[in-house]
Amino acid sequence: MKKVTKYILITLLVFGVLFSAAYFAKTNSKSAITYKTEKLFNTTIEKETVVTGKVVPEDEVEVKPQIGGIIDRIFVEEGDQVTTGDLIARIKVVPNEQNLNTAKGRVKKAEITFATRKKDFVRNKTLYDKGIISNADYIANELLFNQAKQDVLNAESDLQIIKEGSIGGSSAANTDIRATVPGTVLEIPVKEGDQVIESNSFNAGTTIAAIADLSKMIFEGKVDEAEVASLRVGTPLKVSLGAIEDQELDASLQFIAPKGTEEQGAVQFKIEADMVLNDSIFVRAGYSANAAIVLDKKEDVLALREALIQFDRKTQDPFVEVMIGDQKFERREVKLGISDGVNVEILEGIAEEDEVKVWNRTEERDEDNENEEDDA
Repeated sequence: MKKVTKYILITLLVFGVLFSAAYFAKTNSKSAITYKTEKLFNTTIEKETVVTGKVVPEDEVEVKPQIGGIIDRIFVEEGDQVTTGDLIARIKVVPNEQNLNTAKGRVKKAEITFATRKKDFVRNKTLYDKGIISNADYIANELLFNQAKQDVLNAESDLQIIKEGSIGGSSAANTDIRATVPGTVLEIPVKEGDQVIESNSFNAGTTIAAIADLSKMIFEGKVDEAEVASLRVGTPLKVSLGAIEDQELDASLQFIAPKGTEEQGAVQFKIEADMVLNDSIFVRAGYSANAAIVLDKKEDVLALREALIQFDRKTQDPFVEVMIGDQKFERREVKLGISDGVNVEILEGIAEEDEVKVWNRTEERDEDNENEEDDA
């Protein structure tokens, strides 16, 4: 009985070993990888670059005062439409004490001189009427009298300008700040009560308002030095606005800076492009935007997917593997043309009928099995 039990155990052990070996062989066996192939195809390739920038008015004017003082009142708000001559703000003149005192002194001095010249002129006129002095002496004395009179008027005018900002009834010409161009008020960086400085030869002056015509907008951006050589004035652009989705505006390149500026180790060149606006979109000044520029374009060229191109690790020369038999491939050096990041032009190395190896593709049976597992 013990022998029978022993034989049964041995038999079960042998069958177990054979079953395990068969299962291991089945689960670990793999068929050879089967690579798919692709051929060259004719297509149009555009090499383009995307430039980041912003939309700004073509002409923006800053309105500045011609006299210093304090903002007494502001008559417009940001976003208002104005025409040339519209009143924007009014300035209250605050005279400088030192300048005011000096002007008063000049008036007093001119009045004293005038009083003296007047007495002298009256005396000489009496002598001239009696024939005591010559005509030449009388005319010279009259000239001095008239000059003294004019000096008084000039000194009084200077005093009035310092006190009120202008002469007589023309005070509105200086204290009233008016729009110099038609357009939209973009910004008013001051408020009522702020002190402002006049624009002169030594100072740019305080900006009261910025005005621009929003119907004339340009795209302003910067391109890398590696791409600027491919740009030409008149090149078309497609401008996408960050604030407006699914909308593109046409533009035409009008300016390429002759000098670049270094930014973070790279030389950048400023570009400007005139935009074509439409009534369906209201474009605000300062919108961030991206402009797509076509640097090169070739139509009806032989191309291949760029993913199929390999590069030699040592020389970095491009190559592909072409099928010469049943799943047999040989390496072929190729010469590349322009690329759009997806497809690349093939200039030399392979023919249109050649079948190029597609990398990282396993046999269809494995793919089908994976799809069945995903469906389950």
